[in-house]
Amino acid sequence: MELTFASYNIHKAVGVDGRFDPDRIIRVLRELRADIIALQECDRRFGERESVLPKAMLDDTPWHAADVARRPRSLGWHGNALLVRRDIKVGETEALHLPTLEPRGAIRADLECEGKRIRVLGMHLDLSGLRRREQVQAVLDHCNGHGDGCPTVLMGDFNQWGEGRRALRELRGAWQVLETGRSFPSRRPLASLDRIVASPDWTCHDARVHHSPTAAAASDHLPVVARLAIA
Repeated sequence: MELTFASYNIHKAVGVDGRFDPDRIIRVLRELRADIIALQECDRRFGERESVLPKAMLDDTPWHAADVARRPRSLGWHGNALLVRRDIKVGETEALHLPTLEPRGAIRADLECEGKRIRVLGMHLDLSGLRRREQVQAVLDHCNGHGDGCPTVLMGDFNQWGEGRRALRELRGAWQVLETGRSFPSRRPLASLDRIVASPDWTCHDARVHHSPTAAAASDHLPVVARLAIA
């Protein structure tokens, strides 16, 4: 079984030109041709925290949203959402609280595809290195607490500028931190803030930043993509 995973911080659908343009985000998502997409900053931060991508817009796409929202007008949890190809069955979902002073969260969905169960977690980590390490550890503790050997993929905006920082060192060894490339800022990428991390069950056939004229304008981040296979 081979699946394409993607992670994309959509910056509340506001592009580098300052325009709010959800349609442009949808065009980028279509370019990715991904089976499973983790989104960050997909909901407004205040009020009813409504999605910046109207749910009706997804009706004409290959994906549906995993049920992780805790507010009726939200697509995700603390801005994190998972879009899943329509023929992939979504099982148990969970919204995770991450340790921080600023509201942060992660989401988990157990999926069934071609008779196999896989687990996907999406997240948007803190700017603070100390908090980020604690958040990574909380995610790992959650995975270990569900110690059923389920093949797992972690995706999101890790807000990690340096390769040698401790937050990523927590993952290396037991996990595959894929070299997707520099994704921020979108016009002239300097940092690999956006990450895809896979459990050892997966074989990576491709990992890259998706760069197109539309993606360079649609958000301040570029999407990252990985093609992963499992026996």
